[in-house]
Amino acid sequence: MRIGFGGIGKGYAAEMARRLLIQRGVKSGVVNAAGDLTVWGHQPNGKPWTIGIADPGSARHPFSYLDITDMAVATSGNYEKFVIIDGKRYSHTIDPKTGLPVHGIKSVTIMSPNAEIADAMATPVMIMGISVGLDLVNQVRGLGCIIIDENDKIYTSKNINLK
Repeated sequence: MRIGFGGIGKGYAAEMARRLLIQRGVKSGVVNAAGDLTVWGHQPNGKPWTIGIADPGSARHPFSYLDITDMAVATSGNYEKFVIIDGKRYSHTIDPKTGLPVHGIKSVTIMSPNAEIADAMATPVMIMGISVGLDLVNQVRGLGCIIIDENDKIYTSKNINLK
């Protein structure tokens, strides 16, 4: 087993890079830390930034897009780091209660004004499960969430309206 800083390190790095760039006078931009990203300001054409949310069945293709500004997005999922044993997929995300890989959820995407918070919330919500995870997100002002279960059903927090 190897434990790394991927759990919250990417969000922290993205947030610190964004802050540094803003301090240096950069009016708008995108910092992408291996898929955990933060945006501020607007594109040169004045429109918000458009980001894609990966389709767990085809990670290189988005299943949806969001137009955002001054927002961060982080996703935890079972579709990039996994092993298949006897035809069953085992995620790299471990449930600390059971010591076994999380099951039932393919991906959790968190939106927050802060990249570190978005990154720090994505994996715990995946571990908590759909009901408890959405309940938590719905209680935290400024957080949004999209969950895709193992049957490709989409669940969203109260403040997300997918079309």
